[in-house]
Amino acid sequence: MALHVMAEAERCLGCKKPRCQQGCPIHTDIPEVIRLLKAGKLNDAGWKLFENNPLTTVCSIVCNHENQCEGHCVQGIKGAPVHFSVIENYISTTYANQMTAGPAPSNGRRAAVIGAGPSGLTIAIILARYGYKMTIFDTRDKIGGVMRYGIPDFRLPDAVLDDFAYRHLELKGIQFRPNTHIGTALTIDDLFNDGYQSIFVGAGLWKPRRLHIRGESLGHVSYAINYLSSPEAYRLGKRVMVIGVGNAAMDCARTAIRSGAHYVTCVSRTEEIKASKYESSYAKLEGVEFLLNKCTIEIRDDGVILADSEVDENGRVSAKKGTEKLYPCDSVIIAVSQEAESNLVTTTKGIDTGKTGLLSVDSDGHTSRPGVFAAGDAVNGARTVVEAVANGKKVAEAMHQYMQTLPLPVTTDYPDVPVVDFAEAQAMSEQLI
Repeated sequence: MALHVMAEAERCLGCKKPRCQQGCPIHTDIPEVIRLLKAGKLNDAGWKLFENNPLTTVCSIVCNHENQCEGHCVQGIKGAPVHFSVIENYISTTYANQMTAGPAPSNGRRAAVIGAGPSGLTIAIILARYGYKMTIFDTRDKIGGVMRYGIPDFRLPDAVLDDFAYRHLELKGIQFRPNTHIGTALTIDDLFNDGYQSIFVGAGLWKPRRLHIRGESLGHVSYAINYLSSPEAYRLGKRVMVIGVGNAAMDCARTAIRSGAHYVTCVSRTEEIKASKYESSYAKLEGVEFLLNKCTIEIRDDGVILADSEVDENGRVSAKKGTEKLYPCDSVIIAVSQEAESNLVTTTKGIDTGKTGLLSVDSDGHTSRPGVFAAGDAVNGARTVVEAVANGKKVAEAMHQYMQTLPLPVTTDYPDVPVVDFAEAQAMSEQLI
């Protein structure tokens, strides 16, 4: 592995105007990281990666490298690009094992993060570096958000996120409150009352987008976000049809094959496969078939009715009448994206949303309510992990600047209450006995 990594590093030209860095949404200083590695300074290279991107171990695995860093590499113009994904993964995972630094000195302030997805985790880590007391709230029992519950384990092992939780959260004193839905028992108002000076909302998109066709409620139908959260709970049968051709659809199709399906077909309304070439090529290699230019008309117990699609002069896609056919299958997975769904907004005054339910923010992530910030999927819709991290970095700095303008919070209504001496209390109890 090390020899392969160094061979890739040696291929880097160290461009003065690195196209690879420009193609990275978080602008990782790729030439400098590679230079440090070649100079034998692996720890310095690792530190540089984590300082720029707290989720570098994850991004090295799940980023769309072919369209980002590697897709912009000058070496790729006439040949193979430098595979920085391999280099980043080696450096970050090796260096991560040595990360044992404890929490930064407290600055006396506290902030909250709602949602343990990529943007929320990034913000918690950056603010913890400034000395803020951080608490992350999430409706699930573990951190990761869509990274854990929406990306299959064969693409992103849970062990990567578990190690992240230990080294970045536990060692740095960041508290994680699982199985807590802000907007029901607890509200944003409650968090402000408890001394949180700033609150980040990164609740993500967990409401499946519907097709709004007949048969969508039948027992053999599921939505991608639900299926990927716990695929072991589903019995799909031998023949599976996936409606959609994005990356989530590829994850569903490949997971279904690993769960025992023999025939998996992905359906698209157009001739375009929206998934990355990397993901779709793996799906094809594993036996997934594609039906393009097909509109989904109706789901039945014994299969799905599809029709040829046609495009009008305004670019709108519709079904061509008279071309309907039944395509038999045992189960159907609908993978056509997700939408916002949160009690948080409806139980909180002063937070504006757009027509689609996404939160409205300014360029720095401020919502319409002072002290409440947002970024990631809750603002932009479904995006990549690295884009969420990049947005999180920007919003974390805005939250820091905002909180620095506020007086230090009052931490308790009873500052002078005496502390119970348990040793003394135990001794008194034994005397009474």
